[in-house]
Amino acid sequence: MKKELGLLFWMAMMMYTCQAVSNLHPLILIPGNGGNQLEARLTKDYKPSSLLCNRWYPIERNKEGWFRLWFDPTVLLAPFTTCFAQRMTLYYDQEKDDYSNAPGVETRVPHFGYSQSLLFLDPNLKKITTYMAPLVESLENIGYVDGKTMFGAPYDFRYGLAPKDHPSHVGSKFLKDLKYLVEKASNSNGGKPVILVSHSLGGLFALQLLNRNKPSWRQKFIKHFVALSAPWGGTVDEMLTFASGNTLGVPLVNPLLVRDEQRSSESNLWLMPNPKLFRSEKPIVITPNATYSAHNIPQFLNDIGFPEGIHPFKTRILAMMDQLEAPGVPITCVIGTGVCTAETLYYDKRGFDEQPEIVYGDGDGTVNMVSLLGHESLWSNAKNQTLKTIRVPGVTHTEILKDDGAVGEVVREISGINSQFKFVENVNVQ
Repeated sequence: MKKELGLLFWMAMMMYTCQAVSNLHPLILIPGNGGNQLEARLTKDYKPSSLLCNRWYPIERNKEGWFRLWFDPTVLLAPFTTCFAQRMTLYYDQEKDDYSNAPGVETRVPHFGYSQSLLFLDPNLKKITTYMAPLVESLENIGYVDGKTMFGAPYDFRYGLAPKDHPSHVGSKFLKDLKYLVEKASNSNGGKPVILVSHSLGGLFALQLLNRNKPSWRQKFIKHFVALSAPWGGTVDEMLTFASGNTLGVPLVNPLLVRDEQRSSESNLWLMPNPKLFRSEKPIVITPNATYSAHNIPQFLNDIGFPEGIHPFKTRILAMMDQLEAPGVPITCVIGTGVCTAETLYYDKRGFDEQPEIVYGDGDGTVNMVSLLGHESLWSNAKNQTLKTIRVPGVTHTEILKDDGAVGEVVREISGINSQFKFVENVNVQ
């Protein structure tokens, strides 16, 4: 009798597990800035900045000449830092009104549709370049299968998007590919709508995907939007990046060696503090001669020695900042709180080539709280828009993908979406 009861229990558990797995809504992971591998190939038009940067470096590449551009550990060594920066640099053509790679540099994003390039930025250095691996593993533990119910949407994160009346070849192609992936994921899973899970900059791309498609498309193909550490209103940290360069915590790198490359990034310009969320009277950068807020960034760009950034900022970025419409689907934002985050930058008479004195405020260590909570201030009164915020104290911008408690919150939320649990507006994790 006990044996029969045990067999019945085992069969019941198997049926429950199979049903739970089959009931999973397909899920698409959209990484943040620098959150996936990027490959490059050099052509005969490539002009190296030094002998070290010749066309044959690095030696390790595949038969077609492709090699990993991001992340490359040789960026830690000064001569190769310059080489890396040259190959990563974008160029804005005012006549064409669009961005492009450096001459002679071709780039591609590997493994679109799969999570492979999101797990580790360098699979040979897993311990120090872990990105989404802990989150992906936790999703696999509740039944998700890469390429079947879980999909990755890596992209060339240097590029951004532009308003509809401006060309944006690379960014627009990514949105087109992402839309196709959403439809494919849904169709291959019995027509179930998709859960979008983004990190950081990926949230802005996901929002644009939703804003640029009709409500009928969103209703058919999107179940829920889960945004982790989304910088809805940009960051003060980005002004530090443009003024003085930013090593992003990578040791031994001189920030001035990567400053020009970081300034050239279209997505970095998109992440400047948004005047819709950062108050005009709130000073962000203070120097002996001037004070800058989110409302006079063109003047800031000119004064730091980057006047070429003014035109694309005024004609492309400002319009994108203004286009922060409600997503039109249920959204859950998971954010870190209580982490010291740059709020005001003080420069002395030595100028922008030196790192500033920093006054810190609340945020996740990268994104300011006013930006992380932008969804509440922008969309709380939007018609038919449900919002939920999960706050995880002490978790940083990238730890939200690795910290056990934070990942647990994300997975619980996704499990709840799959189980149709009641939507709770706000959660504070203790």
